[in-house]
Amino acid sequence: MALRILVAEDEYITAFDLCDTFEEAGYEVEGPHAGISSAMLARQKARPDLALLDVELVDGLSLELAQKLIDEDVPVILHSDPADTGTLAARFPRATTLAKPSPPAKLLDTVSRALTRA
Repeated sequence: MALRILVAEDEYITAFDLCDTFEEAGYEVEGPHAGISSAMLARQKARPDLALLDVELVDGLSLELAQKLIDEDVPVILHSDPADTGTLAARFPRATTLAKPSPPAKLLDTVSRALTRA
């Protein structure tokens, strides 16, 4: 059974590019979710093996969702503007930060490393 990745990203083209990259690599994808409410609902229905979260979604910041997932021992990758990665790393030491944009190879390597640490 394929590992399941929850994708929360509100930029349409980026969201579908992320999902395509994960699906082509053999992962099952939940999403993309443009808002916190739909991502939270998906998390409640089925626990993902990993979550890739854009920090700023259409209906607010995904930080509370990130913390809930981390508390449930779900590996989290915070996908954000390069200027925010240092602040996010300090606030969420158990999460992985990844600056946007990320080439597919770097994205998949980051996912692999996050899953290995879990």
